[in-house]
Amino acid sequence: MQTHKSKYGSTLEIGHIIGGEEVFDGRQLERHNPADRADLTARFPEASKETVRKAALAAQKAFQEWSRTPAPVRGGVLMNLAGVLTREKDTLVRLMVREVGKTFKEAGGDVQEAIDTAIFFASEGRRLYGQTVPSEMKNKELFTFRRPIGVVGMITAGNFPIAVPSWKLIPAILTGNTVVWKPSDDSPALSYVFVKLFEEAGLPPGVINVVFGEGKGSTGQWLVELMDEGLLNKFAFTGSTAVGRWIGEVAGRNLLRPTLELGGKNPLVVLRDSDLELAVEGAWWSAFATGGQRCTSAGNIIVDAPIYDEFKKRFLEKTEATVVGNPLEFPEVTYGPFMNTRLFERWIEHYSWGRQDGATLLFGKARITGSNPYPRFKGDPDAGTFGWPTVWEARPGMKQFEQEIFGPTINLVRVEGLDEAIQAANAHPYGLSSAVYTNRRDWAYRFKNEIKAGMTSINNSTVGAEAHLPFGGVKASGNGARESGIWVIEEYTYWQAVNEEYSGKLQLAQMDTAYTQPQAPTDWAKLLEG
Repeated sequence: MQTHKSKYGSTLEIGHIIGGEEVFDGRQLERHNPADRADLTARFPEASKETVRKAALAAQKAFQEWSRTPAPVRGGVLMNLAGVLTREKDTLVRLMVREVGKTFKEAGGDVQEAIDTAIFFASEGRRLYGQTVPSEMKNKELFTFRRPIGVVGMITAGNFPIAVPSWKLIPAILTGNTVVWKPSDDSPALSYVFVKLFEEAGLPPGVINVVFGEGKGSTGQWLVELMDEGLLNKFAFTGSTAVGRWIGEVAGRNLLRPTLELGGKNPLVVLRDSDLELAVEGAWWSAFATGGQRCTSAGNIIVDAPIYDEFKKRFLEKTEATVVGNPLEFPEVTYGPFMNTRLFERWIEHYSWGRQDGATLLFGKARITGSNPYPRFKGDPDAGTFGWPTVWEARPGMKQFEQEIFGPTINLVRVEGLDEAIQAANAHPYGLSSAVYTNRRDWAYRFKNEIKAGMTSINNSTVGAEAHLPFGGVKASGNGARESGIWVIEEYTYWQAVNEEYSGKLQLAQMDTAYTQPQAPTDWAKLLEG
C-alpha cells in the first residue's frame, strides 16, 4: 500500500490481498469521492480470473489449518477485532463519509454494527453446540456436530461497506471457513482497511482474501464462475435481485446453497389511529435515510383515507425541509450523493415511469445542479451527483409502485382501512422489510401475521437492524437465508451425524432393535360396567 495526498485526505494505492500478500495484478481502477469527484480516495487493480483463482487456492490452503483451530480461539480473534474496530471507529467513519457519501451519523452506525457483530460472535465461539442423541441400541451413542463448509465466495454492495461485509465475514470465519471476498468497487479503501484490521486482530493469512474489481464482465463474474470449477463450497451475495437469480442458478447446478440478500420495495402503512407526528418522522427517515440507497428503504407509504390529507400535508412539509449536500463539509445534511453513476441513471428513469403511468408528482425535480438548484442544498451540486427528495402519489399496478428505485423517492398511496392496506402492502414482488403505525394491538397483530416480509416494525421505520436479530426476506428479496444472530450459523456450517459403537459387534438400527411389544389389551369398559 502507498498513499498520496488528495483533496480531503490520502489516496490509497492498494492491491488484492491473497494469502496475506498484496498483489497488484490487473488494470488500474479509481474510486472518487461521490460528493466531490476531484477527491481521489483509492487506486486499485481489477482482478483477472486467474488472480481470483489464485485467491481461491490460497483460501483452500488456509482452510486446512483454520478449520482445525478451536472455535473459542477463533472467537478470540473476533473479540480482538471488536477492540481494534472500536479504536479505529472515528477513522473508519470519516473514510466512509468520504468514500461512499454517507453522513457521519449513518457511517457511525455502520461501523458500530460491525463492532456489535464481532462481540456477538466472539462468544458464539464457545457455543457452536451440537447435540447428544439417545440411541435405540444398547452400548451405542449418537452425536451431531457443526462443521465448516469450506471456501466461501462473497460479493457485497457499497451502501453498507463495513456492516454488511461483517454480517458475512464474521460468522463465516468463526465457524471455520475461509473466504474470497469481492467488495464493491464503490468502497475499495474501506474494504482494504477492514481486512487489515482483521489481520491486526490475529487472523492468519489466507483466511480472508480480497480481490478487487467490478461486477459483470469483471472480477465479480469471475468469482461466481469459480463455483463451476469446484473451487468454492459456498456463496454469499448482497445486491440486486437480477444478479441474485443468476448466482442462485450457478450455485444450484453445483448443489451449493447460497446466501442471497436482495432488493426490496418496502411498505410502510399508516392507519387512522396512529400517532401522526411519529408516523411522519418514521416515514421520512425510511424514505430518505442514505438517500434511499438501502434495500430496506421505504418504497410505498400506504395511508388510511381518514388521515391521508393531513399526513400528506405534514409529510410534504417534512420533505421540503430535507437538507442535501456534501456530508464531509456539512455534517448536518440528511443525505449526500448517489454512490455511483449507475444508481443515479437507474433512479432518473422513474420520472418517466411516473409520467407514463399517470402518477402525480408532488415534490422533486430530478438531479440537483447549479442550473436546477435545490433550496436546501449545501455545497457544490455540480461536484457530485445529487437527487431531489421526490414524492409521488401512486397506486398499485404502477411500475414505480412495484419496482425498486434505490434513490430518494417515495410513493404516497391512499387506501380505505386495514384490509386494503395489507392488500396494497403485499402487491409487489418483494418481501424484505415492512412497517405499520397503529395503536391498536389487534391491527398490529393482523399486520405482522399477514404481511409477506422477512422483517416487520410496529411504530418504527422500515430501516435498521440489530446484530443479534435475523436479517433477510422472502419472495424476490432473497432465498430464505438469514444473516445476523444465531440463525446465520446455519448458512456457514453443515450438520454431521456421528454414531459411536461400544458393543464390539455390528448392531443394525431398525433391524436389531429390541422393540418393546405391547401386552394383550384389557376390555376396561366391560370390566368397569360389570
